Amino acid sequence: MRNVVRQELVARQIDEQIAGRYPVGQRLRILDVGMGQGTQALRLARGGHTVTGLESDAEMMSTARAALAEEPEGIRERVRLVEGDGLETGVHFLPGSFDVVLCHGVLMYVREPDAMLAALARMLAPGGLLSLLVRNADALAVRPGLAGDWPATLNAFDSHTYTNRLGLHVRADRLDALTATLAGIAAPLHAWYGVRFFTDSAPDDAEVPVGEELERLLAAEDRAGRTDPYRGIAALLHLCGVRG
Repeated sequence: MRNVVRQELVARQIDEQIAGRYPVGQRLRILDVGMGQGTQALRLARGGHTVTGLESDAEMMSTARAALAEEPEGIRERVRLVEGDGLETGVHFLPGSFDVVLCHGVLMYVREPDAMLAALARMLAPGGLLSLLVRNADALAVRPGLAGDWPATLNAFDSHTYTNRLGLHVRADRLDALTATLAGIAAPLHAWYGVRFFTDSAPDDAEVPVGEELERLLAAEDRAGRTDPYRGIAALLHLCGVRG
């Protein structure tokens, strides 16, 4: 359920930003850095865009290739999968090659993200959109607090790191710091959302609601992600910068 909420909210937010920047029907050049299993890449290809997926994890790449193989030929022709790291975009692509660059759930694994963000911004054509999805450092105390783990809760208030559900010790980011970084790489913040306010503490095996119940859940999450103070303490932050 947590993944369904994340993917659906981010999809709506990306579509909203694209619709606000480009004419209806324009075919965009999109780069998905750290594409994972390819959920957003395939969705955008189905919408008519040309998508390049960059992924360094062999298992994720295999999953994405399998998913792509099940798509109709017309969609497969619009997707290119490249094995590589987000720190190496300059090795694979020329500056200004893309209208939209996605980097979702990647920065948490990068020790020093500023260089990577600058490289991603260089991939954008003028006016292009940079979409970042990061763990929200200002919300790190919420999950352990709701679970009653008070030592972890107290430690989380001043932390920029946490242990995720995969057991990995990773980074989190704060809105003000990323806002400053985006301004510094000539892709200033244009819009931001919170993602997963109500459902972040759901168990890994929580079932996905169906029908009207799912729509109401998504409507509540969508509104929270656009409304203060809720979005500021959502589990994830979705930041959209625009290349000057």
